[in-house]
Amino acid sequence: MEIVNQIENLKKIAKSKLTKNDPGHDFEHVMRVYRNAERICKSENGNEKLILSAVLLHDIVKIKNRKDSALKSAKLSEKILKENYFLDDEIIIISDAIKEHSFSKGKIPSTIEGKILQDADRLDAIGAIGLARVFSFSGSNNRPFYDPKDPFSENRVINDNKWTLDHFFQKLLTLEKKMNTKTGKTLAKKRTKILKNFLKEIKSEI
Repeated sequence: MEIVNQIENLKKIAKSKLTKNDPGHDFEHVMRVYRNAERICKSENGNEKLILSAVLLHDIVKIKNRKDSALKSAKLSEKILKENYFLDDEIIIISDAIKEHSFSKGKIPSTIEGKILQDADRLDAIGAIGLARVFSFSGSNNRPFYDPKDPFSENRVINDNKWTLDHFFQKLLTLEKKMNTKTGKTLAKKRTKILKNFLKEIKSEI
């Protein structure tokens, strides 16, 4: 099966699997990550076919215990890839990339394919789209925007399960330094500035 056909088939499968995902992890999220990965691939030496395949399948299983989502997505991806005539060696690389990309696992992926997937996915968590995603997720979980007594967690323990703004300090603002590739770092720096400017503005308004 030609590479183009394999990728197009995976896009169709991903779209069908992601119909019930929340807006922050839907098919449009996957396609933004896909475009991020394409951009990073232009200056890195990873196998683009394997990277884009991993991107398309990285969120096909989303469960409440998000730490298990990547593992379950990787497991399901192995079956899908086999059905689409991927080689065993290719399946291992794609599956490992999916397993290792999750922020909650705290791992640096073992392959360049995994590192590019992780960078591309993290880029979608920051910048203007990252702002939209964090407030969408928090709204769906009835999470208040901030702690009125200490909005910027200056004198308390950060808790992003309780307050939306805490997620900026617990995760989003840390991503720039955690990027794996040179291109990822450059793009993350620009997007992080957007987050910092937003925090300055909201601080002046509340």
